[in-house]
Parts: sequence; C-alpha cells; structure tokens
Amino acid sequence: MPETTEESELHNGHQPQAEPEPEPESKAESQPESKTEPGTENKPEEALKVEPVVTGADPNTKEEDKESSIQSNDAAKPSSTDQNARPQLRKDEGNRTFTMRELLTEFKSDEEEAGSPYSRESTQRQSNQNSAAMELVSSVTGADEEGQSRQRVLVYAAKRYAAALEKKPEDYDALYNWALVLQESADNVSPDSTSPSKDDLLEEACKKYNDATRLCPTLHDAFYNWAIAISDRAKMRGRTKEAEELWEEATKNYEKAVQLNWNSPQALNNWGLALQELSAIVSAREKQKIVKTAISKFRAAIRLQFDFHRAIYNLGTVLYALAEDSVQTGTTNPKEMSSNELYSQSAIYIAAAHALKPNYSVYSSALKLVHSMLPLPHLKDGYLTAPPVGNTFPPHSDWKRTEFFLNQEALQQVIKVEQKQVSRSLSGRIVDAGNMDKKTIRVYIPDIISVSASADLTLPPGAGLCINTTSGQVFLVADSWESLDGWLDALRLVYTIYARRKTDVLAGIIAT
Repeated sequence: MPETTEESELHNGHQPQAEPEPEPESKAESQPESKTEPGTENKPEEALKVEPVVTGADPNTKEEDKESSIQSNDAAKPSSTDQNARPQLRKDEGNRTFTMRELLTEFKSDEEEAGSPYSRESTQRQSNQNSAAMELVSSVTGADEEGQSRQRVLVYAAKRYAAALEKKPEDYDALYNWALVLQESADNVSPDSTSPSKDDLLEEACKKYNDATRLCPTLHDAFYNWAIAISDRAKMRGRTKEAEELWEEATKNYEKAVQLNWNSPQALNNWGLALQELSAIVSAREKQKIVKTAISKFRAAIRLQFDFHRAIYNLGTVLYALAEDSVQTGTTNPKEMSSNELYSQSAIYIAAAHALKPNYSVYSSALKLVHSMLPLPHLKDGYLTAPPVGNTFPPHSDWKRTEFFLNQEALQQVIKVEQKQVSRSLSGRIVDAGNMDKKTIRVYIPDIISVSASADLTLPPGAGLCINTTSGQVFLVADSWESLDGWLDALRLVYTIYARRKTDVLAGIIAT
C-alpha cells in the first residue's frame, strides 16, 4: 500500500529539531519529499498514499502536512478491472518547503576576483549558463496573482545570484541558492505552460547543484535538494527506462546527503520513497531487495524521530505493498514473514500514524482499509520467549515461548494453563484471566524508560529484547531479528503516542 503524495523539502542549511514545520516561503505539494535536506515525505502511487518529500527546507526540520487521499485499484482503473483487486494506499508526501540562504550583503572585492582560479573561458562559459538560466526564470508566469508575485521575488533573487557569480564564479553558495530559485520556479510554472517547461527549469537546477557540489563536496543540503529535483523529473517520465535511471540517480544523491548529514530523518524518508518508486519499475528479481532497503530507510528515519508520522505511514504502505506482492505471486519463504503478518505489521504503522495525526485524512482513509488487519482488541500480538517471573537470568531450559500482546496500556504476557487463560505478574503470581487487573504481569507503557536490542550473552539463542523500566529491566527473546524489529517499533510507537497525549486516539482505534 504505497502512499500517494510525494514531496521533498529543500534544505537550506538550517536543521531544526522539532517536528517538521514549513519553512518560510514554503510550498505544499503532493510528492515524495523533494527540495530540502533529508527530512520529509513522498508521493505514493495509486494505492496507499505515501507521505511526500519536502523541498527547499532543512532535512532536519519538520514540515506541515498535506493531505493525500487513499485510492483504490478500482478507482484507478477502468470499470472493467478486476473488482476483487485490493485498494492501494497512496504515499503521503507532505508539503514542500522552500527557504533560500541569505546572500551575503557584500560581494567579493575586485582583488578577490582577480585571484580567482577560474580562467576567462570558464568565466565566459559560466556567464552563458547564467544567461540561459536567467532567461528561463524570467519567462515563468505564475498561474495566479499570488504565483506572479512570488515569481517576481524569485527573478530578483536570481539576478542577485547571477551578479555574485559574475564577480566570483566559484561562489558555491550563490550556485546553490540559484538552483533553489530554479527549483521553486519550476513549481510556479502554470500547468498549461510549455515554454519554459517544468522539466527545463529542473534540469537547469540540477546543473547548478552539480556545480555547487563539485566546488563544495560536503554541501549536504545541495545533494538533498538535487535528489528532489531529480525525483520530480523522474515522476514526469512514468515507468520508463529513463525514469528508472533518474530514480537511481536520486537515490545516490539521497545516500550522499545522509552520509554527510546522518541525523536527518527527512532525508532517510525521501530516500525510502525514491527506492519505493524505483522498485515499481525494476525487474521482479531486483524488486524485493530494493523494497527491503526502502523499509530499512523508513525504519531508520523513525528511530531518529519517533513521532515522524510521515515515515511511520510510509513504512506501513511499503509493507502493505510487499504483502500484496506476496499474495499475487503466491510465493512463500519460511524465512520471510507471511502475507498476513505483513498486512498486520502494515496496519500497526498506519494506526500509529493516524494516532499521532488524527485529523489527517490520508491516514484516516488508509486506516479504514487496514483496520481489520489489526489483532483487535490489541495493537500487536505474537510470541516471545520469557524467563520465569522473578528470575531474570535462569538456565535456558527454564525460558518458555509464550504469547504476548500490546495495547495502549501495556505489554502483557498471556499463559494458558489447563485450558484456562491466566496471566503471570512480575511478582510471579498466576491469576485467573477473568481478573484483568491482576492477570498477567504487565510492562506498563508509562513506566518504560527505553527499549533496545540486547546482545547479552546470558540470554537464550535468538533476538534479545531489553525493556528498561522504572522498576528494573525486563529481558525477552524474539523468534527472529525481523520479529524483534516489529516489537521494538511497536513499543516505541505506543510510548511516543502516550508521550504526545494521544493514547485516547489509539485506544479508540483498537477498541472498535
């Protein structure tokens, strides 16, 4: 279930740490995160919508949400299509934020210019390129009065950057900012315009980003926004070989942006969206590997920012799409999660995104599609190997694989004895399941301090899980590392929802 609106944020060097809020002069669009440094969402295809990418803002800033509706295969295809096809989730791309760096008020002196390593030929070539770019920007007419006013500001900014480059061709800040102007102008092109076209402006912006990063290879904002511009060009080409090449180029630039600025959830989210788009074009043999890589990027984004609802939702859509592929191909691998497990995992992330952003229609629509896939009245259930109560590190033979479930209140162990369901508390008492309050020992969500994978060598074989609480540590073992990832994410998400005071929303989701 892919999300459908993809957009990227353009980064300008600022790296806020709160939720992504639109940067000054921001622009909303439904696309994967585009012009900004890593840190926002993308646009999905006709299926579960994908959170879009943001452009023109810092990858580490949070952006405003833009709705992307959930669409179904039936809606996207002629009436003659198979009526049994599952609806798909659209990617949620979010808003595009645009913020240019302030150009230094004083340009370089003539003496500095004289010492420039650029030859006259190089300077002349740069001047010709500047003229072509200036002509493109100047010929853009906005679709409405607001767009026209916006374009006048962009033309003025372009003239300043052109003047700066005339004085010093190696001014990578001016090149970077001019690329942003071109990218923003592309978004300002009226839908029916053919001269200049949006693609012409984006192509010119890519050239400026290339020049800027050649002069300053550590300019991570430029790599991020460059990737967004390439992604926008790829979207115009459908599922063609040229589009595939552009998506591959975009993923490489997102990778470079993350290498230079690893602490950017937006860049990771956009990277995941680009990989998700690429997976829809490549051969079936390559697809699964690319999808798994996309999952890892979304998960990494969430672990940098637990309440990053766009990445949470996008992870849900890619898992949904993976489940759909599994059903359609009919392939099963004992080492892989089943389609039912994938659907259930997908529903967990979409439910969490909705709980964090309950008024966002994209998430509400997607939740209606996957709600029945949750293990109601719980958010998650499954098996974990646990030690006897009261003995944290007993002999391995004393650990038992038992059922657990997670809801908005706690992680709880369930034990069945003589066909009578009972719960075991941390104190070791076993109580009749009819008494829910005394039933199992629960790890209450408000008591959790941290959750992490554990490499403690005293644990039984498997994927160790450590839950650090106000009452001490609780050690459990998951069946596999993939299963452990699901438990870790679920626990972190439920705690984040509690910390954001949205527990009542989650309770409403799993109670219905």
